[in-house]
Amino acid sequence: MAMNQSRLERENLEAHVDLCAERYRVLEEKLNRLEAKLDGLTEALTKVADKQTASTLSSNKLVIGAAATVIAGLLSTVVVLLLNLNAAGTMAIIGGG
Repeated sequence: MAMNQSRLERENLEAHVDLCAERYRVLEEKLNRLEAKLDGLTEALTKVADKQTASTLSSNKLVIGAAATVIAGLLSTVVVLLLNLNAAGTMAIIGGG
């Protein structure tokens, strides 16, 4: 990026030093504002990531709970079938004997 230098600045070292100091001050202010914005953006992204993690954990708990309910239902059905099968077998032995 080319910098426009005035004739006075080219010919006078003090003017050049003063103008450079002003340029660096403005540049530093811009960098400080940029750093503040970047810090805010980083903080916002961290919050989003934390919320996403919490949401994922909540979804996982929901899926695990639903799976446990289905498994419990299937196990109870198997137990009822085995009890009925055992009772029918016993009745056949008693009735046939």
